Amino acid sequence: MGKEMSGFDTNLDTETVSTMKETDRKCPSCEGVMDFDPATGGLSCPYCGHKETIPVNKQKPESAEELALKGADKLESCDWGAATKTVICKACGAESVYDALEIAAVCPFCGSNQVMEASDQNTMAPGGVIPFQVTDKQASGLFRSWIKKKWFCPKLAKESAKAKNFKGVYLPYWTFDASTSSSYKGEYGKDKRKKGPDGKDVLETDWYRVKGTYEEAFDDELVCATTNHNQSMLLGLEPYRTAENKAYKPEYIAGFYAERYALGIREAWEAAKESIRLKLKSNIEREILRRNHADQVRNLKVDTTYRNMTYKYLLLPVWISSYKYKDKIYQFMVNGQTGKVSGKAPVSVPKVVITIAGVILIIALIMWMFY
Repeated sequence: MGKEMSGFDTNLDTETVSTMKETDRKCPSCEGVMDFDPATGGLSCPYCGHKETIPVNKQKPESAEELALKGADKLESCDWGAATKTVICKACGAESVYDALEIAAVCPFCGSNQVMEASDQNTMAPGGVIPFQVTDKQASGLFRSWIKKKWFCPKLAKESAKAKNFKGVYLPYWTFDASTSSSYKGEYGKDKRKKGPDGKDVLETDWYRVKGTYEEAFDDELVCATTNHNQSMLLGLEPYRTAENKAYKPEYIAGFYAERYALGIREAWEAAKESIRLKLKSNIEREILRRNHADQVRNLKVDTTYRNMTYKYLLLPVWISSYKYKDKIYQFMVNGQTGKVSGKAPVSVPKVVITIAGVILIIALIMWMFY
């Protein structure tokens, strides 16, 4: 959130920018500032309820364009740390101070939307955005359903957990497409049972060498480009339906917060390749098992080449909130497109102990019946 200029440390690395006129759209009925409305996919006045559609430019693409990775510029990461910028609100003229990576917020003085230019000389603008489709009220209901299903969560926490105000944020992501060709070699094993010296069954495996080639195309391999939020929690929100993205317009993020990428294309592509590598290894293992009617694979080595690599820079919607239980704060997030919930919940130690004891008892009974 922005900070007032009074008391501002002028020694910080700052730049001065202004908000965009597109998101200072005044309501024709009451002169209030209109926000993006997830329920309608258009603009809505929070004061009188007046609604408008977002105009479509038929001469421009409807969604983000795939850009060639080979010719990409602005490859570097942009984690600028303490760098800030002074934002001049076009609605009231007030100045606020923001983190340099923020590209959308709300003016703390007049409440108008503050959407800044999404790129500068060092960074690129988003190619597309997946607008919020889940409202804050719907996110609250999804949270309550989510926490009720947490088996190890204390009953009192389920009954008393109430989310604080939701913060809608558009977070930066890269997507990558690539065609892959892999050569591999390793061993597959076929299990067999035989009688041991004591008369009991013994499992043995016969191993055979294998090699071959494998091809697979990857579409929209997703890489998170923010460093300001819990990565495992964000991973729990996936997948997104990235094919449903819309070409970036500042109107889509009006009334919400938005971040510019901190992780550059170079590092993001390396992360995407690592994810693709793991998927390829798993898929090749399954292919070897299927083709050879095998039971195991070992010593698998895969060498992969990539071609036709493209990328997109997208802003994806996330609701962020938290709740309190026994003086401890638990954060959670809701996917603003699909409604999937990811977060942390308190754990009841007695429930865990009882569950473990029950599992041990069942295993002991099965072993007793078997022997």
